[in-house]
Amino acid sequence: MAEGTQGLVDAWPLFGLVVRSERLELRLPREDELVELLELAKSGIHDTDYMPFGFAWTDQASPQLEHSFMQYHWRIRSAWSADEWVLDFGVWFEGRLVGSQGMRGEKFAVFKSIGTGSWLARRNQGLKIGREMRSAVLSFAFDHLGAEQATSAAFMDNAPSVGVSRSLGYADNGFQWMAPRGVPRQEQRFLMTREMWHSRERPPITVEGFDACRAMFGL
Repeated sequence: MAEGTQGLVDAWPLFGLVVRSERLELRLPREDELVELLELAKSGIHDTDYMPFGFAWTDQASPQLEHSFMQYHWRIRSAWSADEWVLDFGVWFEGRLVGSQGMRGEKFAVFKSIGTGSWLARRNQGLKIGREMRSAVLSFAFDHLGAEQATSAAFMDNAPSVGVSRSLGYADNGFQWMAPRGVPRQEQRFLMTREMWHSRERPPITVEGFDACRAMFGL
């Protein structure tokens, strides 16, 4: 643990939660790292003529983008409860921040279901990082949180995201419509169950700091 962070972890144990896969480290960004994550997002995630997100947050002009980005992360932390939570990990590859992998639970103690969403800076795409970070949070969800199912969604023309879901073995789970730029577009929904996840060998992960924040997930 970095020097000077123990008090922060004691006050908010989620800052001590770390998920590691073969090449990646996933953990909650601290304040200075949030600013670094913001700058990473501003460096470019997608082509300007294509919107991969259901909410077109990257279309916002400065300084609204900066304000909204910080407010979003502060809001999900301040609104955390065991009944409804959003955990947006920063993702580090070879020691450098490359993107964000999120997971959310609504009435998790009842439904045992999580949803995921993510983004990678363009300069970090094409290295199979997206697949590895999704696999890492699914392992955490099924093997540590006790989830029974996980959902995801991607626009039909978002080949990289659809490819990650299919490569991990999700089942198609219907469609939904979104209009991030005011034009209706169809999203493919995906479902992964506990049984499906454990039906094949998965890359190992390690988790530290979970016992200290277990109660924050209602466990």
